[in-house]
Amino acid sequence: MVLTTAIYAERAEENLTTASRLFLAMLKQDDGAKSLLLALPEVFPWVRHLDVEEVREFTVELLEALSDAAELGAREAVHRAIVSWRATARINADPDQLREALRPLGDVDLGPVEVHE
Repeated sequence: MVLTTAIYAERAEENLTTASRLFLAMLKQDDGAKSLLLALPEVFPWVRHLDVEEVREFTVELLEALSDAAELGAREAVHRAIVSWRATARINADPDQLREALRPLGDVDLGPVEVHE
């Protein structure tokens, strides 16, 4: 639990919304998108293990998650995007894991699936 003033919480929310909208607007411009893609390795060094298309997908997913956090209060979306793409980079970085991940499953029965509602 975090105690804060209402005005401080409002300002933090406003800052997140502004940054999110700015990054989404940049993504729509060729030069802005290029700048974001070039800056990504500074913030997330592990993106070097993603191919070009994966980096683009991560960028879009991250910015959409930031927008969801800002506009909808869905803050876990940002964490999920980062964690899932970092896991992809980790698999890509290890040739054995990558080979195993790309191996066809064939007719393997993976067992029952539970549905949680």
